Amino acid sequence: MKTRRFAGPVTALLLAAALPLAAPAAATAAPECAGLAGLTIPASVVSLPTTGGRVTSAAVVPAGYCQVDADLFPVDPAAPAIKLRVALPENWNRKAMMFGGGGFNGTIPDLTANVPFGPADQPVPLARGYAVFASDSGHQQNPASPPSLDGSFGVNDEAVKNFAAGDALKKTRDASLFLIRHAYGRSPAETFFAGGSTGGREALVVAQRWPTAFDGVISAYPAWNNLAEILDLGYLTQVLSQPGAFPGPDKQTLLYNSVINACDGLDGLRDKVVSNPDSCHFDPRTLRCPGGADAGPTCLSDAQIGAVTAMSSPFRWPYRIASGETQYPGFPFLSGADMRTPFLGFGTTAPANPMPVTSGYGMQYWDQWVKYFLTRDPRQNSLEIDPRQPGKWLDRISALSTIEDRNNADLRPFARAGGKLILLHGAADELVSPRSTNDYYERVRAVAGPRATESFLRYYVVPGANHANFGTPAFTASWDSLSALERWVDRGQAPSNPVVTDTSHQRTRPLCEYPAWPRYRTGDPNAAASFAC
Repeated sequence: MKTRRFAGPVTALLLAAALPLAAPAAATAAPECAGLAGLTIPASVVSLPTTGGRVTSAAVVPAGYCQVDADLFPVDPAAPAIKLRVALPENWNRKAMMFGGGGFNGTIPDLTANVPFGPADQPVPLARGYAVFASDSGHQQNPASPPSLDGSFGVNDEAVKNFAAGDALKKTRDASLFLIRHAYGRSPAETFFAGGSTGGREALVVAQRWPTAFDGVISAYPAWNNLAEILDLGYLTQVLSQPGAFPGPDKQTLLYNSVINACDGLDGLRDKVVSNPDSCHFDPRTLRCPGGADAGPTCLSDAQIGAVTAMSSPFRWPYRIASGETQYPGFPFLSGADMRTPFLGFGTTAPANPMPVTSGYGMQYWDQWVKYFLTRDPRQNSLEIDPRQPGKWLDRISALSTIEDRNNADLRPFARAGGKLILLHGAADELVSPRSTNDYYERVRAVAGPRATESFLRYYVVPGANHANFGTPAFTASWDSLSALERWVDRGQAPSNPVVTDTSHQRTRPLCEYPAWPRYRTGDPNAAASFAC
């Protein structure tokens, strides 16, 4: 299907380090664009079952590249089509990049965007000459729904497998490469994948399920154990919906500031960033209102302390599910998370029935999942389903876990094929727990062994960074992971002493391999050179 490039000895790596990064081949001529309109995509070019597809439009857009839109048709006539898009640059570098989605997907990602936590001072993949492609993962969002929060496609089994199991990823990849071959007269020399959140899970899915399909993968804040997290979100939805339990925005700010005041400086510098969350042992009971009753924005009631503690604690369910997962590790609200982005965490209003759009993202996600994936009844009150005691829904939960928990930690086939994986997570993520990614990384090391894991995987936790640089994070992460991945794939030169930039505060930090974290030593507090991992 493709060739993998050099992975030579240490001496060759040292020589390669002195060479400039180059494309694998000279840029090509402009793609054939108009001739792609109406092109049939044979079912035979897609390795998973479809009934073929067709290009619906192909034209040069004002930005100067050829945009190709196509539909891939389902096997089940009741299932939605997969809508995909390919951006074909005039000066192609003979590489391709697939983008992952977010939330429940349902829209095609912006092909002119950057990779997750990407560099602000470098061109995006399309501007670098990549042919970029993506899809809506096999369903179309209702425009009236909040972005990425329409789960109504969950009533169809093929649509669920396309989205949750990742079938649409391979279908999109195969069809897009077919279109790229038609446009340029040749296949890409290298193909990469980048995604965050749901897209981060999708990045791990392609490495797990199709180890030869992508040369390099960037997975950021991946929701890999999707079913496990959903059960925790359901439990937290119930906790926060109880009378008096929801901490409003003022109390969320109080909690955030209190955590920072207690834990900032444990890494050697007071800079509003908690670099080592494991060292932060803030006790929310220090904010208790007199007598435990709600006395306003300067304290937390007993019910609110219970809710905050529940969100930051592991959630374990007392039954078995087929994926083998037993818990979700909780969210790092007590380790420096930014309470100024409440939509991703608590929200601004308590969960209720019907679910308010001002409740937390995770609570709305749970509500959609219950209505369309679990019960397949849009009238179902999601607050009535208890993840601790699901009753008649246990079998359905267990069955969905085999589709939604993408927890295969054996990445050795991907490594043997020459694949390289960069894994990233913000330490203050409010929506996908970095503790969960820590868990997956440790599982991979346990299966492959530490030395073998080091040969194909790097995992970095970014202090102060939240979910997708949403809102006003304490640290707005920016790192050129794509160039690092190219050097690793092209030359066998693994990332070495990378530096991440905080674009909001004009400062840099060393990007430390997990479980290391940056500690301030001496010198300019805004310079990475003043820190050590």
